[in-house]
Amino acid sequence: MISSAGIPDVVPAGRMADGGQPVLDLAEGAELRPWSPDDADALLAAARDPAIGRWNLFTVADHADARRRIERMHERWRGETGAVWAIAQTGGAAIGLIGLNDIDLAGGAAELVYWLLPEARGTGLAPAATRRLTRWSLDDLGLHRLRLCHSTANPASCRVAEKAGFTFEGTMRGALLHADGWHDQHLHARVAGDPE
Repeated sequence: MISSAGIPDVVPAGRMADGGQPVLDLAEGAELRPWSPDDADALLAAARDPAIGRWNLFTVADHADARRRIERMHERWRGETGAVWAIAQTGGAAIGLIGLNDIDLAGGAAELVYWLLPEARGTGLAPAATRRLTRWSLDDLGLHRLRLCHSTANPASCRVAEKAGFTFEGTMRGALLHADGWHDQHLHARVAGDPE
């Protein structure tokens, strides 16, 4: 498609919806895979984890709500507005989430988001999953730019961004409302062609 300014879309519409969501292999027997209804327990556990709740703005009321959220993840893929994977040991239960929000195929951009359940933290999975999804997003899907934003009070996410090769671009003041008030956010980004 061509915009009114005569610029072609960076990624043609249909590139995601016309194909199934891929499973992306990680090292050491882990993978990024689409969420399934069987992962409702993991989503509910995440919503009840204080650390995840502090940095991520989502709630899950019960198992039925978790299954509805998982179905919405699949709807977002088909609608090409979001792409969400479970981080899991190969063949195992979900132990984290990673995905792309605010996908703009025409403009070639998205925001990368993630969280890990307590048992998966400190294992190197967050930077590994971030690097893998970044490669898929820029190289396979064809996006041009990914941004990764986090509260300035969350140094662990800053380390993940740095380990995954995201360049620090600045601080956005009062950018996101958390339960304890407005937080400044760090903005990191990767652009196609950046070294990892």
